[in-house]
Amino acid sequence: MEEASPPLRCFRDSHSSELFNDDGVQTVTSREQRKVERSIQEVYSVYQQIHTSPHREQQRKERERERTGCLDASRPWLCYWILHSLELLEEPVPAAVASDVCQFLAKCQNRTGGFGGGPGQHAHLAPTYAAVNALCILGTDEAYKVINREKLLDFLYSVKQPDGSFVMHVGGEVDVRSAYCAASVASLTNIITPNLFDGTHNWILSCQNWEGGLGGVPGLEAHGGYTFCGTAAMVILGKEHMLDLKALLRWVTSKQMRFEGGFQGRCNKLVDGCYSFWQAGLLPSRDFYHTCYCLSGLSIAQHFGNKDLHNELILGRDENRLAPTHPVYNICPEKVAQAIEYFHQLSVPVQTGPTPSAMDQS
Repeated sequence: MEEASPPLRCFRDSHSSELFNDDGVQTVTSREQRKVERSIQEVYSVYQQIHTSPHREQQRKERERERTGCLDASRPWLCYWILHSLELLEEPVPAAVASDVCQFLAKCQNRTGGFGGGPGQHAHLAPTYAAVNALCILGTDEAYKVINREKLLDFLYSVKQPDGSFVMHVGGEVDVRSAYCAASVASLTNIITPNLFDGTHNWILSCQNWEGGLGGVPGLEAHGGYTFCGTAAMVILGKEHMLDLKALLRWVTSKQMRFEGGFQGRCNKLVDGCYSFWQAGLLPSRDFYHTCYCLSGLSIAQHFGNKDLHNELILGRDENRLAPTHPVYNICPEKVAQAIEYFHQLSVPVQTGPTPSAMDQS
């Protein structure tokens, strides 16, 4: 007979006391927060009825159709989100499918370096990050050889700015995501040159504000996604100690909402499942993006901390256990180690493109 799963946090008698308290001051945000909590309470109630009844709910007959037209410029992201979700679930990818993904991503690689959002699209740091991660998850010789490291380095220099920041694409916007994407792909593929990240850590430091988190650019409010990107980039560059880590930790933990258990991205915003990874928690989701990051967040929650307490961090049966994910690169640790070992056997390519100071920064 199977052991009964421990009661969920939301079924504790004390959980109702964790509902949002507006202190008698209603705002648009507080009304929306109460609306969300009422919706979540309904979900909790249904879940409780299902799992305290001898009968299980019949499987859903209809599934919400994915709307992929708006993701035409995010096709390497679809590869990454799906592949990373599968590796966390420890589901193998058939060799033929892996080869098809390699061939598709090769078509997304721009002749001047980097990857676009789809075949024939301009190189952009975001899909470049997604493509490199996807190829490292596959981890085959075919996958690694898709990446043109010399041209990738040229692309990184073409989007590097004199102040240490990076634009997402030539002529594009600057924010801390681009610094993380650049640092991630350069470190995984072993193409970091002595001056590629000159000034980058100082620019990222200027994005940490009085709240303790990091904004997209200096002067903006702290945001969960940007905070992760800036902090992870600083870890890759070996400069994380320069951040105000105490203030950073205080801000991140304050973003977990009491009743839902999930994380909001910034103050006075509603919870979102993707911040399960960006800020470490868990909420359910229904698309590849949120599935990937909710699973990543659950993996972080399960595998973080004292190994002696590991079993206590798995809610329910042992089959709920996920594979661990690397907290900086967000692919499984062995795939990170495998990629680093492969690319560190190769020499760092020599820059052939123009230096940042020689480029038109207009």
